[in-house]
Amino acid sequence: MHQATKSPLAEEAIARIGALYAVEADLTGQPPEVRQRIRAERLAAPLRAFQEWLGATLWRIPGRGGLAAAIHYALARWDALTLLLRDGRACIDNNPVERAIRPIAIGRRNWTLAGSDDGAVRAATMYSSIETAKLNGIDPEAWLRHVLARIADHPVNRVAELLPWNVNGLPQRLDQRRAA
Repeated sequence: MHQATKSPLAEEAIARIGALYAVEADLTGQPPEVRQRIRAERLAAPLRAFQEWLGATLWRIPGRGGLAAAIHYALARWDALTLLLRDGRACIDNNPVERAIRPIAIGRRNWTLAGSDDGAVRAATMYSSIETAKLNGIDPEAWLRHVLARIADHPVNRVAELLPWNVNGLPQRLDQRRAA
C-alpha cells in the first residue's frame, strides 16, 4: 500500500507495526510464559494505541480506498491479531508456516496431474509427513527409509511409533549435518 501510494498514513501504520516486531525480536527463543509476560508489559499498550489509531484513521480517509480496506480487515480480526498477548506460544505472524508450504504452492500446477483424487490425497499426506519430519529436526529421507523398511511388518495398531517425533536415532536434517 505505502509503496504504491506513498501515503503518510500507511507509512505511520508500517512504523507502528515495525515497533511491535521490534519487541517480538527480543523474545525469540524465550519460553512461552516469558514471552507472554513481556508482551503484556511491552506490547499491550502499543497494540491498544494502534487499534485506537486505526479507528480514528478510518474516519479520516475515503471509505472505499485500499487503506480503508486494510484497516477494516485488521479491525475485523483484532481478536486473532492480539492472540499473542494471551498465549505465549503464538507468533506475531505466520511466516514460518508460509515458508514451509511455499514449495507446495509453487508446484501446485504440477500436482494437478496426480492422476486421481486418491493420488492427490496420497501426495498431500507425503508432503505433510516430510514437512513434519523437517519441523522435528529429522532428515526426511532417513525417516522415509526407516519407515519403508519397517511398515510392511509393523502392527497397524502401533503405527504411531513410526511418526517422526517417535523415531529415535535418525540423522538430523541434512542442512544441520552439513553445517556441523
